Parts: sequence; C-alpha cells; structure tokens
Amino acid sequence: MTLRKILAGGLALAALGMSACTSIPNDMTIGQYCANPDKADEDVCRLKVEIDGQSTALADTNLRMSEAFNLVGEAQSAADQARADAAAAMAKAEEALAREDQMQCETRTIQKSNIGTCREGYTLTSCTQTRFTTRAGGLSILREINDQQCRFQDRVLEMQVRCCGMASAAPQPADETIDEQMPEPAPPPAAEPPPETEPNTLQY
Repeated sequence: MTLRKILAGGLALAALGMSACTSIPNDMTIGQYCANPDKADEDVCRLKVEIDGQSTALADTNLRMSEAFNLVGEAQSAADQARADAAAAMAKAEEALAREDQMQCETRTIQKSNIGTCREGYTLTSCTQTRFTTRAGGLSILREINDQQCRFQDRVLEMQVRCCGMASAAPQPADETIDEQMPEPAPPPAAEPPPETEPNTLQY
C-alpha cells in the first residue's frame, strides 16, 4: 500500500494532532492510539489521507507515529511550496495585466480633409492643423472637437490627430498618414469693376 499525500484540508489538523502526540512512543501506530475511545475525537484521528487515489482515515492505516510525523512534514512543505508558487503566478498575472492596461497613443496624419477621427478603441485627445490651403483663406477655423472627431470649417492640407486608449481595448498603435482627397474649395469669384461714370463737368 503506497501512501500518496495528506488531503489538503487536513494539514492544520495534522499539525495540531501531531503536536499533541509528542509524548506517545514512536513505535505506536496511529490506529493503536485512536483505538482509545478518549482519543477518537482528536484531530489526528479524524485526519484523512489519500492512498492510491482513495481517501482513507489516517487511523485506519498501519502508520507509526514517527512515519506520521514525517508525512505531515512533507505534506506541509509541499503545501508551502504550492502557496509560494501560486503567489508568484498571481504576481506575474497582475504584472501582465498592469502592462496590458497601460495607456498607448498613436498619431494619425490626415491630409486634404476638414475632419479628423481616431480608430476604434482610441479616443481623440488633440487635433492640430499642420498645413493649410491658401484658397481657403489661410488657417481654417476649428469648429468642433470631442473624443470622437475634430472638424475644421474648411479643408486643410494636413492635420495631426492624437489618439490614445487602453492597451486592453485598443489595437496596437500605428502612426499613419491618410489622404482623404477632399476637393479644395473653389476660389471666390473675382469682383467686377464698378461701372464707369462720366466726369462731372461744370458748364458756364
């Protein structure tokens, strides 16, 4: 019969039970000790072990007290190592989650348009006109800006839109240039010269 392990829930009971049995001869078995009705309710007598995949009461085995001491020590060491491994794994998971949720940003250079937008998952944080068309009268007026888009009054040759988002919700940042090919506004019609008038002459 091969003893595999003390069941996880019984480690604390084992420690208490074994400490209470320090005055018992090491050659006495757990079964002999627990056969005493006065001892049957002690923790060590209620503890279970797993033997070849089957749950068995420690008192039903032929383990001697010295063997039980060793068994509890090994089980406690394994449990301590498992807790340490679990804590290390949790720390790594939290670190990975923190990296995943970091803020990331990208810059979209949009040409020949009056509207700047961000990709899905990103929020617009700023919009700057970097080149403009002289036919529209120079710098265009920024008419609207929110977390979705910015809009100028007229087409601008180029604007830079800064977009930011959480790494867990946004795709990988990719600075890019987009040419929207919005037609340039037609120049205003030339002003017609005023009609000629005859000079005002005085007659005497």
